[in-house]
Amino acid sequence: MNKMTLTIDNLQVEVEPGTTILKAAQKAGIHIPTLCYLEGINEIGACRVCVVEVEGARNLAAACVTPVTPGMVVRTNTPRVRAARRLNVELLLSNHKMECPTCVRNLNCELQALAQSLGLRQVRFNGLVNYQAPDTSTPALVRDPAKCVLCRRCVAVCEKVQGVKAIAPLERGFDTIVAPAFQDKLMDVACVECGQCTLVCPVGALYERDYTSEVWAALADPEKFVVVQTAPATRVSLGQEFGYPPGAINTGKMVAALRRLGFDRVFDTNFAADLTIMEEGSEFIERFKKGERLPLLTSCSPGWIKFVEHFYPEFLPHLSTCKSPQQMFGAVAKTYYAQKVGIDPAKMVVVSIMPCTAKKFECQRPEMRASGYQDVDYVLTTRELARMIREAGIDFESLPEEQYDDPLGESTGAAVLFGATGGVMEAALRTAYELITGKELPRLEFHEVRGLKGIKEATLEIDGTPVRVAVAHGLGNARKILERVKGGEEYHFVEIMCCPGGCIGGGGQPIPTNEEIRAQRMAGIYTADERMSIRKSHENPSIQALYREFLGHPLSEKSHHLLHTHYTPRGKY
Repeated sequence: MNKMTLTIDNLQVEVEPGTTILKAAQKAGIHIPTLCYLEGINEIGACRVCVVEVEGARNLAAACVTPVTPGMVVRTNTPRVRAARRLNVELLLSNHKMECPTCVRNLNCELQALAQSLGLRQVRFNGLVNYQAPDTSTPALVRDPAKCVLCRRCVAVCEKVQGVKAIAPLERGFDTIVAPAFQDKLMDVACVECGQCTLVCPVGALYERDYTSEVWAALADPEKFVVVQTAPATRVSLGQEFGYPPGAINTGKMVAALRRLGFDRVFDTNFAADLTIMEEGSEFIERFKKGERLPLLTSCSPGWIKFVEHFYPEFLPHLSTCKSPQQMFGAVAKTYYAQKVGIDPAKMVVVSIMPCTAKKFECQRPEMRASGYQDVDYVLTTRELARMIREAGIDFESLPEEQYDDPLGESTGAAVLFGATGGVMEAALRTAYELITGKELPRLEFHEVRGLKGIKEATLEIDGTPVRVAVAHGLGNARKILERVKGGEEYHFVEIMCCPGGCIGGGGQPIPTNEEIRAQRMAGIYTADERMSIRKSHENPSIQALYREFLGHPLSEKSHHLLHTHYTPRGKY
């Protein structure tokens, strides 16, 4: 296809037909500000922040949706363009609840940054702000209409990426609001609590439900024994909040920071990920040999679980009965560990540091009380932990590298892989292969299930038997896999993660989170696996001791009681 040439700010640019002015400018190294634009997901030209002058055109053009034409002459920095951009942002601010110093997105807000870059120093208009009370109905998310700028990015990611459609623009004109149908509460609709909307919201209109006050109170209570677990993906993302590049492995500094915050023990969710592999791998082997309820669908991702409950309840029997590593950890901490160290579980508080907002919902499910108490008391996102570290005045960069506490802090490289899409599958295959064959794996890396492709499929031979597996991330891809199964496609084992990229792209991760950042975090996960001295879950000495001293064996009666669960059909509406 022939390329075409245009001129942008006196620079000649050669691009493919169909390229927008915005992409052409980016190729030329020219920055055009945007607000509603989300590449490949939300390209609607609604906010008019990206307007430019096109020679011969009467009106300013939205660069994000206007395709280039041969010989087009574009100017991105004229007085008319700057005035229009400032006016558009000023109008947005006039209808915005401006409480910047106390907003969760202060200093990381795209509207705030736009106003600063455009030189806005006053708002001349007094708009009628929609002071509808925030929706705090869910344990995971908060929706604040008074801060919404109607960019529709959240709507687009919920519909096009996740396939959930929990929210939409309602009403018209000035009365437009982004909300669930009939302005119902989020808790009353088929929202899966994944938090992908919080990652793409440019302001503070959508954010995680904050539990840092409750955790501070527990840490200050001398009667409480407070333990914390950290998810695999947090070690390659927390540093981003403190100036490290995405994917930088900051495990030791994170452990040190948690000790300085006052936690009595600092443990690793990776321990429970190894435990999950022992149970889920054994469950797969049992089902595979019997040919029952296949494919086995993984159950580590609570957003994915809620999605199945709402949209595909007929697949509930195919879900692994294993709890997620977070919930397995809570049950083991308040039984096995409490007995081991002589702590009254009634006085134990279990806190999780997760890359996920749906984990906040998961820990409060009525099924998650196998210990006789709520197994996990509070879930904090990676972002919330960063806020606590700042509030405590801890200099993250100067922290030493410290180790997790034993025994619930010992883990393997297989467990680290849980942080990335394909990781649960790869970890399970490492163990399942050796348990089935009794032989050592010829290679540890299953590259067939790695990478950011939306759906990955592979046929792997185990002891002469072909095993067909699939991996999907993002609920839109989950829907495609389930429809294939309904259409007769045969798989034996399917891993599904709710969020794009898996947990590295979770709804509680640092903002921004985009495709490039997910790839960097994924690389960090694989590096962390390679650095581990033990890389197979069944070789974890602390897991072996747990079975020897307490659980007996995988799928035992005690492990079924503590580590397995059931799920509930919910319906679409």
